[in-house]
Amino acid sequence: MADDGSVWSWGYNILQVSSIKAGGMMSLAIDNLGALWIWGNSPQPSSTEEEIFSLVSSSSPLPVWDFHGHTVVKVACGNEHVVAAVSAGENFSGTDLVCYAWGNNNHGQLGLGDKEGRARPQAISTFGEDSPWAIYEISCGAFHTAILTHKKSYDQEIESRCWTFGLGENGQLGHGTAMSTSLPEPVDGLPMETILISLDCGLFHTSVLSASGEVWSWGMEKGLGLCPDASLAGDNAGDALFPIRHRCSETPGGLFPVPVQLACGAAHTVLVAGDGEKLWAWGRGRSGVLGRGQTADSFVPVPLMWPSLEAGLKRNGSSSSETSAMEELSVLREKLTLMERYATVLHVSIFRKSLDQRNLPKSLYDSEVFDIKRELENVMEAADTDELARLKMFYEGMLSAVKDRLMKRRIQEVVKEYIRSLSLGRQP
Repeated sequence: MADDGSVWSWGYNILQVSSIKAGGMMSLAIDNLGALWIWGNSPQPSSTEEEIFSLVSSSSPLPVWDFHGHTVVKVACGNEHVVAAVSAGENFSGTDLVCYAWGNNNHGQLGLGDKEGRARPQAISTFGEDSPWAIYEISCGAFHTAILTHKKSYDQEIESRCWTFGLGENGQLGHGTAMSTSLPEPVDGLPMETILISLDCGLFHTSVLSASGEVWSWGMEKGLGLCPDASLAGDNAGDALFPIRHRCSETPGGLFPVPVQLACGAAHTVLVAGDGEKLWAWGRGRSGVLGRGQTADSFVPVPLMWPSLEAGLKRNGSSSSETSAMEELSVLREKLTLMERYATVLHVSIFRKSLDQRNLPKSLYDSEVFDIKRELENVMEAADTDELARLKMFYEGMLSAVKDRLMKRRIQEVVKEYIRSLSLGRQP
């Protein structure tokens, strides 16, 4: 391993880290070949009994050989458990992820239907190959797990769903009770039609973000993750058993503009929106983690002290013409926000994944004319088999829906004409 811990030499291959995660007292990394590495105080098989779970300390990365021949796409860890999304075959093709879990399971945080620890990864049957749900995001709290899925079928409108399991005594599962569960259960307090794009867990709270800019949290201390004061201990802890929606005070509908991602600390949450130009934070403010110039807690999202273009112009002493330009820029940004929100929802509806600006056609940048027919041909040419199958199912579903709508309208017209003829005394 290199001194900076970012590159390994394995045989004749140079491995580079493509994704990292840390939690509890362990760290994990996915390399550019899709292999998973783990180090720190992590769950490993016992040296005496292979199937007995134990925590083993390692000061250097160790490969997780159980996934050899497969591609690890996502990984998350809690205090003493790990959850990974792994390709069913050798390579990941878009919707074929299988969810595995291992480690401590004293609260059912592995989602396997019991509370026995696992020394090696075991598939969560709820999200197996035959499941109608496809995984696209996972996260772990201290002793609970949350997963985002969407329907694999295109025969109905797109539906994304958040599932949680494990410790629930502070409401961090969002099921309406403080009960723990050892099997994945959907969070029913979220709107069914919402497209969820980001998920994260604090120690004892959970937060999700939608493509339209809605944010929900649930769990300890009204979903903020704050540890309750001694005077609020017990039944009066004020925990959120159902999702609570956070609203943006800067927009009429309370939606956060052009949402990107959210992340949870132990007892606070940070949101990136405004296409990456704005940040909000709420929860515990100790050590200044909310980025608002003070250490007070906040029960509502507050903007971080983040530099903006307008702030830069003001610092440099803008003229009246520059002020007018800033106002025009503000209007344009509002329009851009609506357009990007529409494009994001449309893209997720078709491809079942968030819109990535890096995948936009080059002709959008290089030419003043956008040839939609040619670009569609380019998209189909560059698409893999799985993406082409998604396009096919999407358009077949749309065509079927249009035919149904036309038929219903035709029937309504016939009925109206029939009633009108009867009212005029004519034989229809």
